[in-house]
Amino acid sequence: MSTSKRASAYTQAYEYIREQILNGEIEGKTKLVEDRFAKALGVSRTPVREALRKLEEEGLVREKRVVQPTESDLRDMFRVRMLLEGDAARLAANYMDPSTLAILKGCIDSSKNGNYEETMTSNKQFHDVIVEASNNTFMIETINRMQSIIYLFRKTVVYHNRPGLIEEHEDIYQAILNREPDRAEALMKDHLQADLDFFLHISRNR
Repeated sequence: MSTSKRASAYTQAYEYIREQILNGEIEGKTKLVEDRFAKALGVSRTPVREALRKLEEEGLVREKRVVQPTESDLRDMFRVRMLLEGDAARLAANYMDPSTLAILKGCIDSSKNGNYEETMTSNKQFHDVIVEASNNTFMIETINRMQSIIYLFRKTVVYHNRPGLIEEHEDIYQAILNREPDRAEALMKDHLQADLDFFLHISRNR
């Protein structure tokens, strides 16, 4: 198999399995059998194995089973996210340039006026822009590895219209715009804590 075909098979397997996990079609603790996915997709086991390895790096799979994180796991993950994104917001307040600030403002406007999918996209972009503006490769890579788990939180808070979500983005943007690093960091941490609290509340009442 050529390198391009191998890459294509890996991408196909990765996206297929990831989508099923994120949509809840494959439940937590389910064992992921390489042969089953290989047959369903018409590929060899190698790209499926590579896809599972990538999903393990992203925190969705552990020992070939779908992860069902405990509340303690989620709190620990969000603690890391608050530290990283809080610092990114502080750096953004010090260094973000006008063109990037305009993109950040566009994310908020899109969230206000968009449908569910548009709000999901603009919500992700808002956080990504702030993290990427840090120019800290290790921070960016760490957050990227968490994106699949972050998606599950984002899906819940947007779908259930968490109160104050967009207003908090506006406050963070204003702190960055006004070059208030302490305030930007604190607001980002409070924003992520509110996301976590809301997610746990919804999860407990399902």
